[in-house]
Amino acid sequence: MALTEFEIKRLEKVVGSFIEKHRPAPQIRPQLDLSYRINGQSVEIFEIRPRWRGEPGEFMEHPIAKATYVKTKELWRIFWMRADLKWHSYPPSPQVGSIEKFLALVAEDKHACFFG
Repeated sequence: MALTEFEIKRLEKVVGSFIEKHRPAPQIRPQLDLSYRINGQSVEIFEIRPRWRGEPGEFMEHPIAKATYVKTKELWRIFWMRADLKWHSYPPSPQVGSIEKFLALVAEDKHACFFG
């Protein structure tokens, strides 16, 4: 079951505020920036960087963290991107009750899983 329009707007507000708070300084953003997307039941946070050997103006995304909402259980499952480029459950806290708790875990990054 997909998120409602109201839930999506709330996520955009909460996650958008988190991103704005954690983005690098404006002069750094052409080389490193932070963004997010909402896709189905998931919120994904990722870095944006220029492609190393690409054309000028060509960028790549590096996933950092993902939370997927499980509506039947009213919880968010948390994932991090490992070196194998696959999403893995976040072992210290594989699920939380709110998007705010997910964002707090990402900001704290106690185990250096999200931002290294």
